[in-house]
Amino acid sequence: MSEFFKAELKDRFLEYALERNDYFQVQTLYDEFLRPNYSLEYAQKLVMEIKEYDPELIDIMRGNGMDVFMLASTSKTEDFLDQGGFMNLYVKEEEKWDVFLNQLSNAPKLTKEEKKLLKKNSSSSKREKTMLIGLISVVGISFLFTVVSIFKETLFEPDYVPADEFERKMDLLREQYILENEKLEKELMGIRRELDSLKKQF
Repeated sequence: MSEFFKAELKDRFLEYALERNDYFQVQTLYDEFLRPNYSLEYAQKLVMEIKEYDPELIDIMRGNGMDVFMLASTSKTEDFLDQGGFMNLYVKEEEKWDVFLNQLSNAPKLTKEEKKLLKKNSSSSKREKTMLIGLISVVGISFLFTVVSIFKETLFEPDYVPADEFERKMDLLREQYILENEKLEKELMGIRRELDSLKKQF
């Protein structure tokens, strides 16, 4: 059920209560306005929503094991309906949303300078990403070459290589690996400095 229809029903409930001078059951509202398409529980829910909005709009009596058993109008019911009731509240809420959406659509557009600044920032971030990808690629390739050279030395050399010669070659490979890592770390530091200087510029 739409909010519009709910607001209209609540006003009809209050109008019906105002026309009567006595207490009546929610069942009466259900029979009058909602049967057979909706349930009695839905009628009770609408009455509770009226009560939650303003407890003085309608007088509710509990009984027969139900929170809402009998109800009647109050001194405030007529004034509320004269001011437009729930339909008026619904219309005001819709108008607020219309104003809000109009404000969003009339938001100021970016100036040329702001657009240039955005493009500049996006191009610098692209440059940073490219440099980072390049650095990661270099480190990965270096690692692969080191692993390949270690396996080549250990697997494809003849079996008769003496143990001390093997250890010497492994030490050389380790040293080479350490030197390459130090070189890469220096390059990485240089790239980081460049990135930091680029960030400071923007």
